[in-house]
Amino acid sequence: MDRLFTQPAANATGAAAQLFAAIKGAIGKVPNAYLALGNNSPVALEAALNLDGALRKSALSAKEVEVIKLAVSQQAGCDYCVAAHTLMGGKAGLSPATMRAVRSGDASGEARLDALATFVHTLVSTSGTVPAAAVEAVKAAGVTDAQIADTTLAIAAITLTNLFNRVNNTTVDFPAVA
Repeated sequence: MDRLFTQPAANATGAAAQLFAAIKGAIGKVPNAYLALGNNSPVALEAALNLDGALRKSALSAKEVEVIKLAVSQQAGCDYCVAAHTLMGGKAGLSPATMRAVRSGDASGEARLDALATFVHTLVSTSGTVPAAAVEAVKAAGVTDAQIADTTLAIAAITLTNLFNRVNNTTVDFPAVA
C-alpha cells in the first residue's frame, strides 16, 4: 500500500496532469509508480521520463536496457520495478529464462547479455573504483565504451524509480514475478 500521497490521474492539476495525460496517451495508462511519483513531485517524474527518453537514443538496445533495469531492480529489492521490467523485457524480446538468469546472476547462455548483467551486478554491489577485470570482461563480450557510459545512465534511471518505489511501497500493477 502506498505510503505517500496518491490520487487518481484524473484529479491531478498543473504539471502532474500534463505529464499524466502524455503518459496515458503514449501507453494507455498511468502506471502506479508514475502516478505516485508525479503526484508528489512532477519535477522528479519529468526527470525520470527524460532519462528514459535519453536511453531510447542511447547506444544500448531495448533488450540491453531491460537487462540492466532487471539486474539493478533485483539487486535493490524493488518488487515493483522487477515486475514492470519483466513485462517490458518480454516485450523487448528477452525470454523468461534469460530474465530469470539476469535477476539471479546466473548465465543465460547469451554471452553478451550475461557479461552486461555481470558488469551491472558488480557496479551496483560494490563501492569505489570498479575492478579493471570487470570492465575488461564486459568489453571482451563486445560492449563498447559508449554502451558502458550508457549503462551508467540506465542504472541512474532505474535507481531513481527503485528508490522511490521502495520508500512509497508502491502497489504493483503489473503481473507478479515469482
